[in-house]
Amino acid sequence: MTPGVVERYLALGLAMDRHVPGLVDSYYGPEQIAARVGASPLVAPEHVVAEAWSILAAIDAGEPLGDPDERAAPGHRQLEIAPDAGRDASRRHYLRAQTIGLLTTARKLAGEPIAYADEVEACYGVRPRRFEQEEFEAAHRRLDEVVPGDGPLLDRYVSWREARTVPIDRLQAAIASLAEDLRDRTRLMFGLPEGERVEFELVSNKPWSGFNYYQGGLRSRVAINTDLPVFSTSLGPLVAHEAYPGHHTEHVRKEVGLLRRNRCWEESIVVIGTPHNLLSEGLADLGFEVVTGPWPDAVVAEHLTPLGISYDPEVVAAMRREREALSGVRANAAFRLWEDGADPDAVIDEVARFELTSRARAQKAVEFLLHPIWRSYISCYVEGLALCRAFVGGDPARFARLVTEQLTPRDLIDEIPPAR
Repeated sequence: MTPGVVERYLALGLAMDRHVPGLVDSYYGPEQIAARVGASPLVAPEHVVAEAWSILAAIDAGEPLGDPDERAAPGHRQLEIAPDAGRDASRRHYLRAQTIGLLTTARKLAGEPIAYADEVEACYGVRPRRFEQEEFEAAHRRLDEVVPGDGPLLDRYVSWREARTVPIDRLQAAIASLAEDLRDRTRLMFGLPEGERVEFELVSNKPWSGFNYYQGGLRSRVAINTDLPVFSTSLGPLVAHEAYPGHHTEHVRKEVGLLRRNRCWEESIVVIGTPHNLLSEGLADLGFEVVTGPWPDAVVAEHLTPLGISYDPEVVAAMRREREALSGVRANAAFRLWEDGADPDAVIDEVARFELTSRARAQKAVEFLLHPIWRSYISCYVEGLALCRAFVGGDPARFARLVTEQLTPRDLIDEIPPAR
């Protein structure tokens, strides 16, 4: 039998991961597809580009999406899904956006020059923007009023944050306590499938602060990077982002609803450089405030204070609002590196100055932006959070859609509720 569109899409992502290891964030689809791709000769990037174009043409021509698991073992399926024209159309819309992202990465692999902003827009569905320096300076002025101590703001702020480092011997206990609470809140608000679970581990020598390795079967392994000390002020959002109601919650709900119930096997692969990433990072950043309500820092304090970890919820709350205003610093840094051709050392200094952080942390941020897989990924956080927050508009039911449905950035833009 001829493979359907979905099987070809899965094979395309797996084939590209052989060129750029780590491009596939997770895969728990049919094993025979991964085995076939792994055993095949490495395909030249030009052929990968041609296959991506061919898949797009097949989507547009209405060729069957297919069921790759059913094709491997005909007749084993327990639940027959009635044809649904609406679902078919939404899946094609989603697959088309995803495939355009893969095509863009494949074109880069083949040596085609693509401008940074064009790459971000094609991969993630939203065009990135530069932020005005005045926005950062205004946030600095507001922070100057709330950061304790005397002297230059940068020195005071860095000192204040570094003093709120979570001792490594208490980090696992703090993570476990927060995760249990956030899990209960997520289950009550949105529901979690029976049997889901998350395992946390501490790692080092990574370009990111945390990472969710989704393994399928409702299981996640979450790695927390300890290359730099973990701040108590960021621990609650970090656990929420990676686990509840962030990445893990999205994965398990979509595995049960989209894949198991509706046989949408495209959900069994997550590939970097696609619109899904932008929404996934946006909802993961937004989820902390959704499940904790108007006083999230008071919730965090309840878990950290008994462990002897310094946490002043009122000061942290005031600073968190301004910290978000500085999120555009790293977006600008990416432009400086990839459009302006700026020297990385100069960009490190700029990040440290405008983000109000130590040079070591600025260096880690630039390391992330220089990574070939992650160079354009910063927009997933900056633009993703803004888009998801505008879409949700304070309505938990809309957040539930983000962790349940196949949506694209275009879908969210078209459905953003009018401003009140």
